[in-house]
Amino acid sequence: MKNKSLLIITIVFLFSCRANHSTKEAYPFSKSNLIPWSIVGFDVKERSPKERLEMLERLGYKQYAYGNRPKHIPTMKQEWQLAKEKGITIKAVWLYINLQKDSPYNLKPESEAVFKNLESVGIKTQIWIGFEPTYFEDLTEEESLKQAVEMVSYISKRATSLGCKIALYNHGGWFGKPDNQLKIIKALPQQNIGVVFNFHHSHDALDDYSENIKKLFPYLWSVSLNGMKTGGPKIITLGKGNLEKKMIQQLLDLNYTGPFNILGHVKGGDPEVILKQNFEGLQQLFPLIK
Repeated sequence: MKNKSLLIITIVFLFSCRANHSTKEAYPFSKSNLIPWSIVGFDVKERSPKERLEMLERLGYKQYAYGNRPKHIPTMKQEWQLAKEKGITIKAVWLYINLQKDSPYNLKPESEAVFKNLESVGIKTQIWIGFEPTYFEDLTEEESLKQAVEMVSYISKRATSLGCKIALYNHGGWFGKPDNQLKIIKALPQQNIGVVFNFHHSHDALDDYSENIKKLFPYLWSVSLNGMKTGGPKIITLGKGNLEKKMIQQLLDLNYTGPFNILGHVKGGDPEVILKQNFEGLQQLFPLIK
């Protein structure tokens, strides 16, 4: 009888812990802890800055990450200023580096515009860096690391001078591999560098996901969620894959509390519709216990 009572108490305790973790205050998948991402460069409606920010307001988000394409450079400053006026926080901006066109102290105009506009508008945020994947294909490991470290160091120092900080973005190729990102970070111990881990760019290493996420955890600033299946497709609505729940749960088991990025990205799609679908799928995977 004593053992039975002890078992009941243990079950109640464990359930209480789970319920407390999922209370509204601690719930990791509330909109205040979700960052809409890939809503600028992939928008079949080609929204203007004003229309995009109005979309976020309709959906109940007060923050997003800005992922531009060259065609958005002329309206970048306007959008950031308007976001500031509306009280919508730009949590990060995208910087895509091509080492055939960008070098330390000589960035291509599209890259330079990011820094100029950050300074002009006075935004202090994260800069998410992706490198053009094919550049490293003909380089040795030593050459790849040297060139990546030189560029990351330069960008980090420029970001710091503006009150910003940088995070490495796994966008494929040599630079996107977790072990190589860790080498870069450890080569620059005096600089505050983090990692943005994207589910939709991790299909090539799903078998190593558990190991990789533990290695990256000390530097993990943000995670982009996506429905996941072995073999793809690359982007699936949350809740429509068969791997994402386990992958997200592993993050929670490591006590990762966010933020999480929620994609509005499907080529030829409407980010407003896609954000709604992904949010609903996420709530089904991890419902709030009331």
